[in-house]
Amino acid sequence: MLPTRSLGTQGLVVSELGLGLMGMSQAYGTAEQRDEHESIATIHRAIELGVTFLDTAEVYGPFENEKLLARALAQVKGARDRIILATKFGFKIENGASVGVDSRPAHIREVVEASLQRLQTDRIDLLYQHRVDPAVPIEEVVGTMAELVREGKVRFLGLSEAGEQNIRRAHAVHPISALQSEYSLWERNLEPRIIPLLRELGIGLVPFSPLGRGFLTGAVKRAEEYPEGDFRRGDPRYQGENFDANVRAAGAVRDLAARKAVTSGQIALAWLLHKGEDIVPIPGTKRRKYLEENVAAASVRLTRDEMAALDAALAPDRVAGPRYNEKAMATVDR
Repeated sequence: MLPTRSLGTQGLVVSELGLGLMGMSQAYGTAEQRDEHESIATIHRAIELGVTFLDTAEVYGPFENEKLLARALAQVKGARDRIILATKFGFKIENGASVGVDSRPAHIREVVEASLQRLQTDRIDLLYQHRVDPAVPIEEVVGTMAELVREGKVRFLGLSEAGEQNIRRAHAVHPISALQSEYSLWERNLEPRIIPLLRELGIGLVPFSPLGRGFLTGAVKRAEEYPEGDFRRGDPRYQGENFDANVRAAGAVRDLAARKAVTSGQIALAWLLHKGEDIVPIPGTKRRKYLEENVAAASVRLTRDEMAALDAALAPDRVAGPRYNEKAMATVDR
């Protein structure tokens, strides 16, 4: 069974690796490549292995991912009480697509009630604001979230992709237990200022895309080789000369994995786990095979020299291209 870690200082204890569920409903691969039976089997296997931190959101699907998780949990007696369920609000969804952000207090309440119904549960263990809404002061957002805690509908609060100022302001209203943001060997933007702030305030970090959207596993193709609708098709780091440069940089991960007789993905996850006891990555997968591979990363040990070599090989100036296209970067609060 996986060991546990604490996120924040309010008592939120989770498995040291979580499971990101987004890819079971969108973003990676095609609809034909998704298999609900295998996705549900993957969730069940995660619980068996001690992966008790499951991450979803209303916008995944939209809505379908939360329903999928509910169906999976309903098939295992007592499963709901064995897991920490995290979901998110913050987008405006029309005609099955996100058309902007919306964190108005009334909208937050609508989303939470709808999520509770889709998830077939009476409480959300960790509720995140998915993206900062510049039109709504963070104090109003967290004030509404705090009311939901007092009402027993939510247990702990989180933010996603929030910047320093909003993290401080949010935490002053109600303790924030976790920040979910992209962090991995090939995306280190949190290191200079955000991670020190989280440790100052006692907030845990939940890295999404800990495998660089698959790039750090080594099983990658150029952007144009992915099908329409796959997120990687528009990822600047998968395109042209950026792709070539990033393959070279990731060579250090492949070489170390070969020397230790593990996979490249396991090295990337082990690197994150070695970065601090307050860090809990949520690698996403829709296959039991890759789930089991990810969980095994928890037993991979890296020396101080190996960590330093990885840090240097994938330093920010060695990774080519922005992490998102311009439109997607506009939603990140920095």
